[in-house]
Amino acid sequence: MVELVAGLILFLGAHSMRIFDEAGRARAIAHFGEMPYKLGVTILSLIGFGLLWHGYGLARLAPQMIWVPPLAARHIAAPLMLVAIIFLVAAHVPANHIKAKLRHPMILSVKIWALAHLLANGTLADVVLFGSFLLWAIFDFRTARQRDRLLFDRPATPAVDQPTPATVVAAPAASVKGTVLTIVLGAALWMFFVVYLHQKLIGVSPLGV
Repeated sequence: MVELVAGLILFLGAHSMRIFDEAGRARAIAHFGEMPYKLGVTILSLIGFGLLWHGYGLARLAPQMIWVPPLAARHIAAPLMLVAIIFLVAAHVPANHIKAKLRHPMILSVKIWALAHLLANGTLADVVLFGSFLLWAIFDFRTARQRDRLLFDRPATPAVDQPTPATVVAAPAASVKGTVLTIVLGAALWMFFVVYLHQKLIGVSPLGV
């Protein structure tokens, strides 16, 4: 459990600067440069991910049950994961309505993924792992929406205080083609994950087959 917690601190901490210290992040980028800063975040993330993956695997060898999820929770988690994976794909496919509407589908994907796994799993390690990601996603999404209100949603003001073009960012365009592609790719990836990859990586079939 110590490895799991340490990994979560490193991994989520590396992705939390914009939540707790946006100005400090900007100063770090200005001081070190954008690429070195991103490289540092990537290295911390990889170390943290390795620790949490190994720590979670160790914790699963001697699970400590907090609660026993009902069978229905698995059937709820499966469609939630379909939505989570579609949102994840939406973050990377250009010009889709999902990203244009939600603006931060990847963060929402993490939130739904964590919630689905909390519903379907009841061990201490699961609560620590997925609960931590759920809390992080909630705070990160709130911070991202605050930035959106400054960039996208700033209301018109009198002429003396009209925002300049540099302070207003247009919402991304979207197309039916991009949206359909997002949904099809997301559904295909979900099916591959449910039928094969989850069993291969975790040793558990999400559908119990």
